[in-house]
Parts: sequence; structure tokens; C-alpha cells
Amino acid sequence: EVQLVESGGGLVQPGGSLRLSCTVSGFLFSNSAMSWVRQAPGKGLEWVSGIDINGPTEKYADSVRDRFTISRDNAKNTVHLQMKSLKPNDTAVYYCAKGLGQYENWGQGTQVTVSS
Repeated sequence: EVQLVESGGGLVQPGGSLRLSCTVSGFLFSNSAMSWVRQAPGKGLEWVSGIDINGPTEKYADSVRDRFTISRDNAKNTVHLQMKSLKPNDTAVYYCAKGLGQYENWGQGTQVTVSS
């Protein structure tokens, strides 16, 4: 059974930082590109960042470039999203997904709220 479990969300003040983690099981993580996708209240899904298996190469949406960093730990089947300089419009449910561009599996999401 494929499972993706996100953690690390919470409430943070503007300008603060959070680190999201997604631990996966049920597939060969080291051979899989991974992405973070978010959904703000009342809005559609927005791809945030992705990491492939070559390099690995990191990709970012313009809205988060230079503030967010994606990384992967193949030994722990985990992908991270380090978020800094958070803004109120970063408030969203953040989902981990298997794939880059096309997504095969999704986690349940973790809520990130940026508010003073």
C-alpha cells in the first residue's frame, strides 16, 4: 500500500519558518520524483516545488523561489520542504505528491497558517 504522510505544519508568524516533512512507503522512493503542492482557502491547487532523482534537481514556483528549499533523504524515504520568510498568503494545506508534473499518489496534507 502506498502511503505519504506529511508532518510539520502549524501556526507561524509572518517572517517565520517551518519545515515540512513527508515520509513515504509502498514504493521505491529513490526512483521517484516528488513534489509539494498547496491549496489556499477557497483556491485551487498550486504546485510549489519538486525534486527529481537526477542530481537531484530542484524546481520552484516563482512565488516561493529563494524562500523555500526542497530536499530529499533517500535513506529515510523522506522529502522535506524548508520554508522561511513566510507570508500570510503562504497559508494553505500543503500536500506531498509522488511525481513531478503528473502525480500518482498524494498525502493527506498538513495545514500551514501564517498569521500574527
